[in-house]
Parts: sequence; C-alpha cells; structure tokens
Amino acid sequence: MILPVIAYGDPVLRKVGKEIDKDYPQLSTLIANMWETMENANGVGLAAPQIGKDIRLFVIDATPFADDEEATPEEKEVLSSFRKVFINAKIESEEGDEWAFEEGCLSIPEIKEDVWRSETIHVTYQDENFETQKATYSGLAARVFQHEYDHIEGVLFTDKLSSLKKRLIKKKLDNISKGKIGADYRMRYFNAKRK
Repeated sequence: MILPVIAYGDPVLRKVGKEIDKDYPQLSTLIANMWETMENANGVGLAAPQIGKDIRLFVIDATPFADDEEATPEEKEVLSSFRKVFINAKIESEEGDEWAFEEGCLSIPEIKEDVWRSETIHVTYQDENFETQKATYSGLAARVFQHEYDHIEGVLFTDKLSSLKKRLIKKKLDNISKGKIGADYRMRYFNAKRK
C-alpha cells in the first residue's frame, strides 16, 4: 500500500527514532509498504519518520546511482545491488574528507541543495530478519545511508545548510509545511489548513 509521505513541518520528522525488535507489529507489511511508497515517489531511500513512525527503520534502493558517470567501478558494483532494509542502524565511525553532493528529500519536495558528508562510514544494523550486520560504505552509498540515518536521528538535510542558504529557502519550507507545494506523490501536511 502506498502511504502518504510526511511533509516538512511535522514534528515526527524531528523525533529520534526508537529501537524496535522482531515483535514490532506487522513489520513485514510496514517494510513492504515503505518500498512501495518510496518507489511510487521515485525515491532512493525512505525512513520510517517520513511515513509517521518514530522508529529506527529505513529502506534504501541506490541501484539507480550505479549508472552515475562519476561513480568509480568499485562504487558501481556496490550500488548495483544496494537495495536493503536497515533496522536499528548505528554509524560506528566516519572517515575521509567530506564532499558535497546535491541532495533532495521526499519530505521536502522541490528543494535540492549541496550537502557535505563523510566519504566513508562504518555501520552496524539489523536486516529484515533481525540478523546483525556490519558494513563499510563509501561514496554515494555512504551518502544515501547518512541521509536516511539522519531521519531516524530527527535531522533533515536542510539542517546541514549554511545560515544564508537556510534564509534563502525559508519561504519554500514554510510553503511545504502549509501544503502549498505540488508533489507528484501523496503527501501529508502538518500545518495545512483543515477544511
């Protein structure tokens, strides 16, 4: 089932997600719905807060980035199969120089800005079978992971912008929170006028 994506301005996007266990109600249905919602919106990642759940869960399908001309052959290999469920994820450490890349977010439509993120990250998480995994991601895989991880920490990519950039996009953000935006997928607006 395609769920509405929670728009900027909703307090759930600012909550630090709670850890879950394998007894979380209807988890497999929730994950299936998250995949369907993300694909319907042409996203590469979707975190549970973006569908109104303050839990530590996100899904990523970075396979479209495997065609990126700037990706190294090693990156392309990782990205070509990077479709995963991340439960209770934790970034253990970061390394390498930070680099900028234009990011967008399904909860913040029509805004794209350069965001600086670490080159390489070392992470632990549980997969959909609640088996603990350790992984190291670099480049675009690391970037997508960090973006979705931020969501379960109550952080949005716009928080990482300079104060000048934040001022320049403030009106657009206000309009998103009020539902004065056009997205080609279902959204739920916290501050939209109720009729």
